[in-house]
Amino acid sequence: MKDTFGDRLISRFGPVNWPPRSCDLTPLDYFLWGYVNSLVYADKPQTLDYLEDNIRRVIADIRLQMLEKVIESWTSRLDYIRARRGSPMPEIIFKM
Repeated sequence: MKDTFGDRLISRFGPVNWPPRSCDLTPLDYFLWGYVNSLVYADKPQTLDYLEDNIRRVIADIRLQMLEKVIESWTSRLDYIRARRGSPMPEIIFKM
């Protein structure tokens, strides 16, 4: 990822050092990585090359509409948090 994204990589130990569970990373934490992981390993890749091909294919197949829904859900949760002044939100249902 460092080769591809260089100084734009956001990680705990990358050039942009954002903490885990940061509001900025929440869509990645709650959705994207699990989604990608489930598809990448669906056919149980047996070699590193096959695994890398699966990762590239799955990432390339993510559609703009899906990302728009993720962002819409995330921003609605942020609005809710703002309205509640950061208090817990147990009644929110996280859905896609």
